[in-house]
Amino acid sequence: MLSIYNTLTRRKEKFQPIEAGKVRIYVCGITTYDYCHLGHARCLVAFDVVVRHLRARGYEVTYVRNITDIDDKILARAAENGELFSDLTERFIAAMREDERALGILPPDAEPRATAHMDEIIAMIETLVHREFAYRTDTGDVYFSVLRFPAYGRLSNKNLDELLSGARVEPGELKRDPRDFALWKSSPDEDVGWDSPWGYGRPGWHIECSAMSRKTLGGHFDIHGGGADLVFPHHENEIAQSVAATDQPFANVWMHNGPLRIDNEKMSKSLGNFFTVREILSRHEAEVVRLFLVSSHYRSPLNWSEQAMDRSASALRRLYTALQGLDLPAARMRVNSAHERVFNAAMNDDFNTPVAIRTLFDLAREINRTKEENLPAAAELGRLLVRLGDVLGILQAEPEAWLRGADSEQLDTARIESLVAARNRARAERNWPEADRIRDQLSAMNIVVEDGAGGSIWRVEKATS
Repeated sequence: MLSIYNTLTRRKEKFQPIEAGKVRIYVCGITTYDYCHLGHARCLVAFDVVVRHLRARGYEVTYVRNITDIDDKILARAAENGELFSDLTERFIAAMREDERALGILPPDAEPRATAHMDEIIAMIETLVHREFAYRTDTGDVYFSVLRFPAYGRLSNKNLDELLSGARVEPGELKRDPRDFALWKSSPDEDVGWDSPWGYGRPGWHIECSAMSRKTLGGHFDIHGGGADLVFPHHENEIAQSVAATDQPFANVWMHNGPLRIDNEKMSKSLGNFFTVREILSRHEAEVVRLFLVSSHYRSPLNWSEQAMDRSASALRRLYTALQGLDLPAARMRVNSAHERVFNAAMNDDFNTPVAIRTLFDLAREINRTKEENLPAAAELGRLLVRLGDVLGILQAEPEAWLRGADSEQLDTARIESLVAARNRARAERNWPEADRIRDQLSAMNIVVEDGAGGSIWRVEKATS
């Protein structure tokens, strides 16, 4: 049975969907004012794996991941570039989707944008004002009154006194309490805004997710996810305004992925260690990056380094090598094997991908042993390896093509095949010196030949950094 660590209760709990066999999940997406960076990729891949496993276990999943396409950062960047904010967001939404496709991230079932749900946002704020959980200031701003919601701070494990000591009121704000947060920002002198009962303006950041999750999934759904940096204040504020507006529990389970660090330091442009997804993909193959991103438990910190990428490349090569030479499409599906049970048990234990990956290597070792004696049985195991790999979003390429690399079109494949055939003839004639000479010739071309019961297969030896 599936267990998930719930940030709200700070313990692992048996997962019970609200509706049997169905899971509704909402994940906070990206603010589209720049290219996706590795931290974004960590979150996107983590929840992609969650959704893949839920579906593999037979759940009917509705996966919603929003897009923030209006906020202060977006408007500042658009002004800096001298362009419309909508042109800026469209460009980076397209870039985000390119990065997702490259990393094998499945598209969500719905991808609501803040600017397309202004009616729902305004209606929710009206409800909060009517119920006296929110108030309008003389400047036209609307704030949520934190003291009106006694459970505030439960998700982040913060108390109201602690929050008061760290809170402050920015110049121009007319909050009743420094802990209150904005639902609507008046912007009478700006070109970007929407009409509302409180005047021309635009929404605060937090309200959009409450309004869009309610629109797409209902007021009460199964799982809400995002990065650990969103626990406070974003997710704390979502709970307060959603429960106050609907009198429903909001999300049953809260999941948060851990931070990504670069060479044991926080990723930061000021430190010069800030990497976008496309920068990393220009240096490393996509499945190598993906394997690295799932190599650590989703809740744990993950440290990026070139050495870590080299280890991931080597590990992925071992898995693909096990699949090389197998007739995978013709293989029967192996059902309920010990490997599959161990894999599923790991994933059912709060999506424990490190243990699941170790199971893939155990399976790969069995494939390599079985190849020597029974190729059809090895192919059956190989099909299982591909199927389990799909839950993690890896092993989806044709093994020979992946092992030969992205530059395989530039290889003289005919000459390589001719040399491999000549070496096979020499081995059949027990002309070992000639076989060794040809192997050395292939090695000089960066080609590795492996001999097995099904014959000799070759691959490109991929250099590490």
